[in-house]
Amino acid sequence: MSVRGLSLLSRGALPPSPRRPGGGAVVRWLTRRGTLHLTLIGIVLLWSVPTLALFLSSFRSPADIALSGWWNIVTELGDLTLDNYDAVINQNGIGSAFVNSLIVTVPSTIVVLLVASVAAYAFAWMRFPGRNVLFLIVVGLLVVPLQMTFIPLLQLYKGLTIDADIPVLGGNIFGTSSYPGIWIAHAGFGLPFAVYLLRNFLGSLPRDLLEAAYMDGASDLQVFFKVALPLSVPALASLAIFQFLWVWNDLLVALVFLQDPDLAPMTLRVSTLVSSFGQDYELLTAAAFVSMIVPLVIFLALQRFFVQGLLAGSVKG
Repeated sequence: MSVRGLSLLSRGALPPSPRRPGGGAVVRWLTRRGTLHLTLIGIVLLWSVPTLALFLSSFRSPADIALSGWWNIVTELGDLTLDNYDAVINQNGIGSAFVNSLIVTVPSTIVVLLVASVAAYAFAWMRFPGRNVLFLIVVGLLVVPLQMTFIPLLQLYKGLTIDADIPVLGGNIFGTSSYPGIWIAHAGFGLPFAVYLLRNFLGSLPRDLLEAAYMDGASDLQVFFKVALPLSVPALASLAIFQFLWVWNDLLVALVFLQDPDLAPMTLRVSTLVSSFGQDYELLTAAAFVSMIVPLVIFLALQRFFVQGLLAGSVKG
């Protein structure tokens, strides 16, 4: 170091050299992070081990399941079989029920996304009489149990008869043996939460951005489709995951509003296997994993939007 540097250091003009963390600080940091990591690993194992057990059991024969536990599969790799999946898909109707579940779930999700996005934009940015009152009514519907609506809805369905000759629709559009009937039911049950979630997101969009579009001569529909909707992709993806999983895994609504056995979704088919739990356990595990394929793909495809869509709009409502 030069004489000038020594002089400046003696007068405190040079910043002190950075101090390296001592051994105690490193130990404390590792202990704190290590505890967090061990906790996360424990939670992952807690959720993964039962799922892994079911998955491995779905490839075992009934005799192997009766004689040994699933953890013995390491020594029984040569005894694995796909007969369980062949049985549930081709003999127990899970294959056709899989298609029925797609027919029920996809339109129910699309209808909720379309209607809720338009309604949420209106509640967030448009001014009309009774806006706040209507929004409070929509939010209040979140606390209404589904079971309370079944009898009024069934009575409404009986009073409305619109026959359709299209085979996929299943006859009377508002009947309890048709796809449109359950589409409408699922849409009605999912709209309150969907409107609430999207309204909070759309309300957090920059006001200057929307006002600039209005000043350029854009109409409400143009602002919605060209500005608000593209910016709402994270929230729409999160809502699509929620609605899709809820409809796909639903049993109660399908049991009430879809009474035709030929139109039964996977939840109804799997429920018939549950009654024979003690005898056909291997079929139940195989059917469970067939029903998990589509939700897993949907979640993995949209997971990058999931957390972003949930957190966006949480500060400004």
